[in-house]
Amino acid sequence: MADDDTARQGETVRMWTALGGGAELTERITEERAPTVLDRAALPAATVARATVAVCALAAAELAAARGGGPVPRVRVADRAVADAFRSDRLIRLEDRGAVTFAPLSGFWRAADGWVRTHANYPHHRARLLGALGLPEGAGPGELAAALAGRGAAATEEAVYAAGGLAVAVRDRAAWARHPQGVAAARQPLAERRPLAPGAPPLPPSGRAPGYAAAGLRVLDLTRVLAGPVATRTLALLGADVLRLDAPWLPESQEALDDTGLGKRSARLDLATADGRAVFGRLLETADVVVTGYRPGALEALPGMAPGELAARRPGLVVAQLSAWGWSGPWAGRRGFDSLVQAASGVAVAEAGPGAADGTPGALPAQALDHGTGYLLAAAVLRALTRRHRTGEGSLLRLSLARTAHGLLRADAPERAPARDGGGEPLLREAVTAARGTLRYVPSPVEFEGGPRDWSRTPGLWGTDAPRWEGTAG
Repeated sequence: MADDDTARQGETVRMWTALGGGAELTERITEERAPTVLDRAALPAATVARATVAVCALAAAELAAARGGGPVPRVRVADRAVADAFRSDRLIRLEDRGAVTFAPLSGFWRAADGWVRTHANYPHHRARLLGALGLPEGAGPGELAAALAGRGAAATEEAVYAAGGLAVAVRDRAAWARHPQGVAAARQPLAERRPLAPGAPPLPPSGRAPGYAAAGLRVLDLTRVLAGPVATRTLALLGADVLRLDAPWLPESQEALDDTGLGKRSARLDLATADGRAVFGRLLETADVVVTGYRPGALEALPGMAPGELAARRPGLVVAQLSAWGWSGPWAGRRGFDSLVQAASGVAVAEAGPGAADGTPGALPAQALDHGTGYLLAAAVLRALTRRHRTGEGSLLRLSLARTAHGLLRADAPERAPARDGGGEPLLREAVTAARGTLRYVPSPVEFEGGPRDWSRTPGLWGTDAPRWEGTAG
């Protein structure tokens, strides 16, 4: 057990110091260990997942202490709560209807020289995938399998990307370590921070119970599935007014919003137009945090939307940026999702398991890159807010799924054999939504003394809120 203790605690300390925290503060963390579904992974997914939640909860406790005075509260991290939270997108229920996590054309497919992983959950991604392969709009899994079987994996990867679709060749970790994007991801810090314009006054007292570390703060959420919304969902738990803004023409899954929209409001705003940016500018005047999930360079291409320009208009602003592949390298500007990063980075090969005699790649028991990066992103934002409170300085933060995958592949594995049971039934809470029925959802695993244990509101319908701060006329 001592070896297991060292591996788990070491990962938490590494993450906390990577976020700029002092290692001594991790002594405030208490662990409750138990076998969970994450222990089924070949890689130390349970260890890494638990560490991401631990540093997030510790960062929340630190900010609560900074705003309220007194010592940093003790943090409690329960393995079963973490495992449930990492599968929240699969466990969400509305009137006992579960979510559909992957579409029929999303998955692993044999190629002429290996395997390919596709992502076609959204209609526009599906259309681009089929178009790149010369398949008709109504093509199904059989036709897709036949088309991919006659093509090389890397050639498919490039052709689908050129068409604006999503597919990657499945690589083992050695091949990814040699790939230029794998090299770039490995060189990046777990959570990069750069200073932005100073000049902000200390944060006011929260005005609520001391544990609501983000109470009174305003967050503009420009993210989509899944890591960014997990981060902003956590900020909403802690009392922030989180306003999610989506482009009007991009479809979104209401099921996904039911999971990650807890505590938030959802509006549509076209930042490609001058009118849309004017509305955004008015929101920015009193914002504290902007979280983006745009591909590197996409938001900066719009007038006035680069991080430095935003910070110049709002000194002390925290701008948190999330990407799939990282901030340098040949794939930096590419779209990506957790499943694709698992496939490209070697995670899927590592998770194939002894039963995959035909070489079929595997997957983690949860979208752990998404969820883990989400909690790390929230932790980085909370630490940046503590810095702003103490110094008035803003921050630019950058995290990526590929860098989280790199950490998972290099994390210390416990010496003991992983438990293979499921860890019991998930604990779900119930709430009645407005006119849509009963929602059953996973509680947040972020827990510390005096901290909140539930969100203040259930999710509404996507894009139906006005693009304004709560309690204001515009």
